[in-house]
Amino acid sequence: MTDKKIIAVVGATGAQGGGLARAVLDDWDGPFAVRALTRDPGSARAKELAARGAEVVAVDLDDEASLRAAFEGAYGAFVVTDYRAQLTPAQLAARSRARRERDQAGNAARAAHAAGVSHVVWSTLEDTRPHFAFLGSEPPTIGEGYKVPHLDAKAEANAVFTALGVPTTFLETSFFYEMFIHAGLSPHHDADGRATLTLPMGDSVMALVAAEDIGRTAYGVFQAGPRYIGRTVGLAGTHATGEQLAAMFARVLGEPVDYRPMSHDQLRNAGFPDADELGNMFQFFTEASATYVGNRDLEVVRALNPRLRTLEDWLIAHREQLAAAL
Repeated sequence: MTDKKIIAVVGATGAQGGGLARAVLDDWDGPFAVRALTRDPGSARAKELAARGAEVVAVDLDDEASLRAAFEGAYGAFVVTDYRAQLTPAQLAARSRARRERDQAGNAARAAHAAGVSHVVWSTLEDTRPHFAFLGSEPPTIGEGYKVPHLDAKAEANAVFTALGVPTTFLETSFFYEMFIHAGLSPHHDADGRATLTLPMGDSVMALVAAEDIGRTAYGVFQAGPRYIGRTVGLAGTHATGEQLAAMFARVLGEPVDYRPMSHDQLRNAGFPDADELGNMFQFFTEASATYVGNRDLEVVRALNPRLRTLEDWLIAHREQLAAAL
């Protein structure tokens, strides 16, 4: 038994939840303990957390009862949903990814309310539609009236936490550094052997963050306590234009990197899965840059998370992978 306050971490074996779980465990003399929630307690990552002292509990975001049991007795809960989770054709036919995400967030909100959790940190994003309407833009609509489903659906779920009176901090994330590797967005050599970074950002500033720092910042929010309840915290580790990003890659890779902006329509028409959604997402990042970036104050984030990593630091740590992708 422990007298520490328990933080129940949804997705504790994933990128965001794992960052929080590790932050709590790293602070071994701190006031909190980890209850790691995962679909697979037998996974290697779950076993690693257990070996470090975490309580590992099986949970299914589609099962509200399992969430309620997992939240019971916890002081805090970190909630994240995975829009990109692998789903079978039957699962997708029964329920869209956006509907699934809203349902899962609703399950977590109701479970937290029923269990009497004192502080929830919900990993969310903005609804792009009001921004596009204000800006007079009309990007294509994608299913169920969304413009960028993996942003808009999370924002819709905010209302469930609020309506139930769940004491919540809304942690608005941003573009993950990891996308440069996992989505193939890092520089590549062109036909002439020149390293090029191609992004549909024009001259706009972009907000970016390491996935690990989402969890670390959530830990800072829990440490700060009730004064962050009801507040929205915008999260980033770096603000940069396309030219500045190319310069960072050049320093890390040791060769010149050219920034070559593409249009949003070019990305939407690229022909790979979700290209239309990514095109809309980058259009939002570009057109709403002043507000989007302005809501992500690096000094505020750094005060919550002193270990906040800049993009250049992250690139240096992943230099070999980035060089291999050239």
